[in-house]
Amino acid sequence: MKLNRWFTAFFSLTVFFTQAQIQEEIAPPENIKSVIFTGSSNYAQFPIVKIGEQITLTFDDLYADEANYYYRIEHCNYDWTPSKIMKTQYLNGLDNQRIITYRNSLATLQPYTHYTLEIPNRSTRLKITGNHILKIFDSQDNLVFSRRFIVYSDAVAAGIALKRTRDFNYINTHQRLEITINSGDFQLINPQNEVKLCLLQNSNFKTAIYNIAPQFISGEQLLYKYDMATAFPGGNEYYFFDTKEVRVAQNSIAKVELKNRYNHYLYTNEIRQYKDYTYFSDINGDYSIQTFDTFESDGSNEADYTFVRFSLAYEPTLDLNEVYVYGKFNNYELQEENKLTYNPDTGTLNTAILLKQGVYNYKFVTRDRNGIVNTGRISGDHWETENEYLVVVYYRKFGDLYDSVIGLGSASSLNISN
Repeated sequence: MKLNRWFTAFFSLTVFFTQAQIQEEIAPPENIKSVIFTGSSNYAQFPIVKIGEQITLTFDDLYADEANYYYRIEHCNYDWTPSKIMKTQYLNGLDNQRIITYRNSLATLQPYTHYTLEIPNRSTRLKITGNHILKIFDSQDNLVFSRRFIVYSDAVAAGIALKRTRDFNYINTHQRLEITINSGDFQLINPQNEVKLCLLQNSNFKTAIYNIAPQFISGEQLLYKYDMATAFPGGNEYYFFDTKEVRVAQNSIAKVELKNRYNHYLYTNEIRQYKDYTYFSDINGDYSIQTFDTFESDGSNEADYTFVRFSLAYEPTLDLNEVYVYGKFNNYELQEENKLTYNPDTGTLNTAILLKQGVYNYKFVTRDRNGIVNTGRISGDHWETENEYLVVVYYRKFGDLYDSVIGLGSASSLNISN
């Protein structure tokens, strides 16, 4: 009997800790490329939609064997731990369905199968707001990759004012958000504890700010006028390259070679940490698949893959820090593929990444021996940099078992003030 009680307690604890595990986004294997996950609005580089609006996932499988892939959806709390609700409470219909829309590449050196998934569809519809995670599985039920998305309502209004920080140690490098939540007719019970915010810079969950409580409550308004608690390093404008014309070197591309695949050699970039800020238009880390050689509007199965060869001038001040190139094209992950290695013959750090034709933003970041990632060590941080910010407002009503999303706010630092 004691053994049974011990086993029951152990099993309960195991289930609790498994359920409480944060649902991180899982990077795809090397054969899965060009994962693009979008909604019907331009809020972010990931889907953030109202109930009923469409989300679309596309990706390529370089094995080009028309493999079967399946999708599942999980509902999550504010902190991306699984919520304690049944699937029937957040889904109409079924998930764990096969992705049935796919096409093979046409006239490309790199063969691939292009997959498209749209939700809602005839099998699956979403019922409630909140954080969700979409998981893609293969035919052996192995998790291939996953992506986050958010469903929201407009119950409250969120306003954002971009300011320079008041801390003189960061006044030239950081941007802070002053936030006002106006609840209007929507009644908020115990907002100090039950209203939670997620602050995103350029849609990057890896640099998100959480757990910010209202600083003041005034009637129907929640006010957040912190200094450093809601501040982000400004960063710098992203580098970019354009491979829409696969045979031609242009703008940031020094030369093009055709081997077994096209190779695009980018001009060597320099460390900008101590250089003055210079504005130029970017897409804040995003990328877009495009090609001139297409008979269709998007070129989704006609754009080819090329080896893009990145180069960064080495400086001894980098010491033993690892250097990576990243952007939305690899979901801001630090992986072996996008890690730069030193070439003593050229005095540069280099890597080559197989990427689909299009327009890309990228930057270089470092990771030290303690695993700490520094996004400004190479590019620098400037208060003038143009960034897009998103504030997601969560609320858990009394008696609810999950965190709903009751409002959004967005702003650009083009309108930053002192």
